[in-house]
Amino acid sequence: MTITSDPLFGMVMENKAICLELINRALPRLRATQIVQLVTQKDINVAAARRVRYDVYVRDEHGNIIVIEMQVADKQNLPYRLRYYQEQIDHGVLLPGKNYQDLGDHPTYVIMFCDFDYYGRGWARYTFENTCRRDPTLKLGDQRTVVVFNALAKKFKKDEEPIKDFLALMRNQVDNKSKFITTIQDEIARVKQDPERRRGFMKFELELMDARAAGIKEGMKKGEAKGKIEGIHALIHTLRALDIDEAVIKQKVMSSFNLSEQEATQYLKDTKD
Repeated sequence: MTITSDPLFGMVMENKAICLELINRALPRLRATQIVQLVTQKDINVAAARRVRYDVYVRDEHGNIIVIEMQVADKQNLPYRLRYYQEQIDHGVLLPGKNYQDLGDHPTYVIMFCDFDYYGRGWARYTFENTCRRDPTLKLGDQRTVVVFNALAKKFKKDEEPIKDFLALMRNQVDNKSKFITTIQDEIARVKQDPERRRGFMKFELELMDARAAGIKEGMKKGEAKGKIEGIHALIHTLRALDIDEAVIKQKVMSSFNLSEQEATQYLKDTKD
């Protein structure tokens, strides 16, 4: 598992010093000095609304709310996901009886680290705020900011240099000269050596794969055979990344997709080629 894995990323970010450093590299103008609230895998479950789980939810000493997400798959819905995330953040801030003005005490920032270039400009960082179309210098003033990082970027502006080594780490390119990256690597090693945490993120991945398998099964009812194959391959690759024994993987594939032992064996063989 690497830093781009949701559970591992969250566990590393539980280290407040690392999390604060990453925030200030991603949002250099924020200049946060203290984290007063940090929650990983934070559930937001509003009645009659889709459930949201943030990878990392932070509140700093100034009341700023920062949500950090790791996105490794381009599902072609990034703007709408960001729109919904920001709405859900406000649900947790504006409680019944509160005034809309109270939102002004909590500027929100959603940071999305992507291992793909959703907007296709080749930029390392895309920053969005609501502005007037007639005069872009006129801000809406809702204090909402979205920052999308592209780990595939090759060129960096001066103010993007601090985040460059982290984006490289997302691609498994480790800068051993970077003290920040070394600290992250040490934390990753510490987390992986912790038996309780290792069981935790293994369970998380298995539950995630079960959910994906359930979705593929539903798709199969509609004749989406291609989806089933992709789901089986995804399950095998994930379990292998967790160093799960091949015999256990075979049993998991058979039970998740209702396959015979011969079929499961063939899929295991195909994914090794």
